[in-house]
Parts: sequence; C-alpha cells; structure tokens
Amino acid sequence: MTTPSPVTAPNAPGRRLRARSGRAPWILVLPALAAVAFLVLPFAGLLISAPWPDMGQRLREPDVLSALWLSLVTATVATVVSVLFGVPLAWLLARAEFPGRRFVRALVTVPLVIPPVVGGVALLIVLGRNGILGSHLDAWFGLTIPFTTAAVVMAQVFVAMPFLVISVEGSLRGADRRYEEAAATLGASRATVFTRVTLPMVLPGIGAGAVLCWARALGEFGATITFAGNFPGSTQTMPLAVYMAMQRDPEAAIVLSLVLLLVSLAVLVTLREKWVNT
Repeated sequence: MTTPSPVTAPNAPGRRLRARSGRAPWILVLPALAAVAFLVLPFAGLLISAPWPDMGQRLREPDVLSALWLSLVTATVATVVSVLFGVPLAWLLARAEFPGRRFVRALVTVPLVIPPVVGGVALLIVLGRNGILGSHLDAWFGLTIPFTTAAVVMAQVFVAMPFLVISVEGSLRGADRRYEEAAATLGASRATVFTRVTLPMVLPGIGAGAVLCWARALGEFGATITFAGNFPGSTQTMPLAVYMAMQRDPEAAIVLSLVLLLVSLAVLVTLREKWVNT
C-alpha cells in the first residue's frame, strides 16, 4: 500500500496553507478598498463634473491649444535631451567603477524627492541673469535663459531625467554581460559592443524610461513656474494653464485636467506590458 505524497494528499498541510493564503483577510480588504476609493473618486469627480456638451469647443480654444502644443513640444525635447545625456550616465553608474559613484547616484535621485519648486529656485540661482553661471552667459553672450521656452525644457529635464536614468541603470544591471564579453572576444571595439550589443539588450528599459520621463515632463509645474514663469504662448504649459484656469474658469480647468489624465492613462497602457512581464 502506497501512502499519498505530501503534494497530492487531500489533507496535506501545504494544500491547506495554499487554500488559506488565497483568501485575503477582511482586516486588509477594508483598508485596501478605502485606499482604492480615495484614489479613484477624484478622477470620477472629474468625469462627472466635465462639461461634455462643450468639450470640443473648449478644446479648440486658442489658449488651450497653445498650452497643449507647448507642453507636447517641450516634453518631447526634454525627453530627447534626457536620453542623450541620461543613457551614458546610467551606463557609468551601472558598469563603471569610480570614486564617489554612490554619491553621484544619490545626487541623480535627489530631484525625485525634493519639491519641484526647490529645483526651480536652484536653477534660477545658477542660471538666472544674476546667477552663478547665468551672469557670465548674459555678460559674454547676451544669453538670458530664465522665463523663456528653453527654461521650460531645462526645468523639465531637471525633474524628469532621473526617471530615465534609474530605468536604464536597472536594465543594464539586469542584462546578461556574457553577450558583451563574447563580442569583445571576437574583436569588437567598445563602441561596437555598446551600440550593437548593449543598446539592443536594454532598449526596452530605455523605452520605458523615456515614456516615464516624457510623462513627468508633461506634468511638471513647480520648477517650471519658478524658473520659466507663466507666459501664454512661450512658457505656459498645460499644468500652468490648469492652475490659471482654476482661478477664473473651473470648467476650463476640468477640461485641461481631463486631457492630462488621458495622457497619463495612455502612458500606463504603454508601460503595462513591461510591468506585467517584470
């Protein structure tokens, strides 16, 4: 007579443990439902309060189109700049050994935790007309950066680049280095290994980081209004337009907020496949 194994026995402790672990305790369900309601209800309020009959007309208003176009352009430029400078920085943090690497990594993540308005003040102190570097740029080249469209891009890069760096660094650390070693053994140069082997392996991480970077740049407010100001047509992005519309026309603010919400949902859908696979 054979005895059932612990895996197949009907009353095995492992099966009872799996059965109990599949049911969530009520003491966790209630706070979880409250958290979901707290996070979802504000968005539901936007949908309920939106002026749907006038939505198309409001979206075609010149101020709305100007702010939307400026946000899309500056966020895209900021993302391109972040990729050009952030990917090499991520590679150095992930692969190179140099003194102070941990300190550099900590500095890179600082914009993630400080209030964005602090970043705007810091940019203004350094690049302002009387700033540490800005005074020389103005005196030598007649170049004034604050309160221009370029200042919007700089503010967005400052707050958004860390998202890309962290994403790409994680992909580089998780990549199989044996392929790079094999390419180097076959005589490929470091540049060839990086462009033909490393980049294709971490391309999904670069894509995810770029999307996150773009979304963060699109929603930037504090650093932008501090360093670039709020001038329609040149520095007034969508978040700033929402802030101004809330003071004079709440319905317009709701419309602009819905546009940003839809963009954020599109970003989540774009990244869903990566998050599910990881």
